[in-house]
Amino acid sequence: MATLVAPVAALGLILSACGGGNSGGNSGLQDAGSQGLKTSDINAMPVDQLQDGGDLKWPVDQLPDNWNYDEVDGTVLDGANMFGAILPYPFPQNADASVGIDPNYLTSAQVISTDPQVIEYKINPKAKWSNGRQFSWEDFQAQANVLNGKNPAYQVSQTTGYEDIAKVEKGTDDLDVKVTFAKKFAEWKSLFNPLYPKELNADPDTFNKGWASEPKITAGPFKVKSIDQTGKTVVFERDPNWWGAKPKLNTVTYKVVERAALPDAFANGQIDFFNLNNDINAFKRAQADPNAVVRQSTYPDYTHVTFNGAPSSILADKDLRLAIIKGIDTVSISKAILGQMMKDTAPLGNHLYLKGSKTYEDHSGPYKFNVDAAKADLDKLGWKQSGDFRAKDGKQLKVRLVIPTATPISQQTGQILQSQLKAIGVNLDIQAVPTSEFFKNYVNVGNFDLTLFRWISNSFPIGGSKGIYYLDPKNINQNYGHIGDDKLNQLLDTASQELDDTKRAADINAADQEIWALGHQLPIFQSTGAFATRKTLANFGSPGYANTPYDYTKIGFVKK
Repeated sequence: MATLVAPVAALGLILSACGGGNSGGNSGLQDAGSQGLKTSDINAMPVDQLQDGGDLKWPVDQLPDNWNYDEVDGTVLDGANMFGAILPYPFPQNADASVGIDPNYLTSAQVISTDPQVIEYKINPKAKWSNGRQFSWEDFQAQANVLNGKNPAYQVSQTTGYEDIAKVEKGTDDLDVKVTFAKKFAEWKSLFNPLYPKELNADPDTFNKGWASEPKITAGPFKVKSIDQTGKTVVFERDPNWWGAKPKLNTVTYKVVERAALPDAFANGQIDFFNLNNDINAFKRAQADPNAVVRQSTYPDYTHVTFNGAPSSILADKDLRLAIIKGIDTVSISKAILGQMMKDTAPLGNHLYLKGSKTYEDHSGPYKFNVDAAKADLDKLGWKQSGDFRAKDGKQLKVRLVIPTATPISQQTGQILQSQLKAIGVNLDIQAVPTSEFFKNYVNVGNFDLTLFRWISNSFPIGGSKGIYYLDPKNINQNYGHIGDDKLNQLLDTASQELDDTKRAADINAADQEIWALGHQLPIFQSTGAFATRKTLANFGSPGYANTPYDYTKIGFVKK
């Protein structure tokens, strides 16, 4: 099961889901979904074999735009990865996309009624926020009240599931939470994950801006030691008030490192791992580094094109978007980017399930690359060839692709797209913008015609993705291109309320077919899921779905 949640920046940037020894230089990587590809590859090791202490040096593309994941600017993957060390995730994902329960936060969570649907959560009495306050049912209530989308003053990143809640009540005591749903919601474990303190949700100003530069209250194995915006560095240290298993690491240091500089930074000991980001040069450097091992798993990360269908955009016309999709050869893009690292690679054909999922179906058939069909469709729409490019009513068919700087794969993919679209008479203007501004000032506010980035999926196809494809005039959520219709909304609602897993999978695949028909987004390829990690690093690498959150208490360095 897969789904989108944290954007990653362009084929590079990511929004916020192989073998042991050194990969030698012989074998390449495997395509996502291949049989034999591990669900995770993390050098798993009992914690008693790890050193007590150490600093994990973790490279990031950017520091969080907001430390509130539920706020519209808060879903960048780098931030989401950090939050797992300092905030409660009551329902951690396992590598195989199943979902567990973290006993540090909840002693139980179960359905106690199906009609109406009622979930009872029992909070661990040891769980306390960094301000000294014990967790309480009021934290759940405050979060549900803000994320239901009823008050537009709260700039929420998603309302899925919360909008279906009728009430949150105190049970037998403050540690007993009862959540009653007005509409059934199958993926209820996607909610309150992360859980924030009620203080964050007190008023719109605090919610939107109060945590923009730093988290004010935490509750995890680590706490914030320092945030240096100038040096683009964040340091976490062990939290002595943590009531769970003591982490092996003393500190985690997150530092902004440009993509092209990652292999050198690793070789120089400045970072302890890096995502290969589907980059052949990074892959070759990792293979040649004697201190590195390349780890690969079925990792829920894929590259796509988002279209802007807002009324003001040149791509507001669905038929124009679909004609352009037919002019894009995702097979050749996949081969150009991934082909040097793996023998077989196939484009992604679904927005809601990723390759490797039992319920994955390829729905791209009617929209596959076909230059003649694309040209005929454009002619029919009145966009006639005029020199190199097409025009209509004196206006050239020129579309703006926004990508972040310093992401080589985004630049390479953009150039391929530019060439492919020129062949059907579309002028693709590539605008590279600073990485630190890419999401906040461009993607999130719809300042693009086309844009490229990666979605990190999670274990919840609806809980993670509904807000990307659902069109709600009151809440953009993560539907940055403002594309959708009543039919798709209804299909997503139906899937959301279906409690039978088999029927829900069929509903989700029906919704995906409508997403294709709207020209909403074009999936290109699923990431290799390959990371270069220091050979001495244990319980960390390519995590499969077990990245929401990472288990920070078990990460460490092998005893010498």
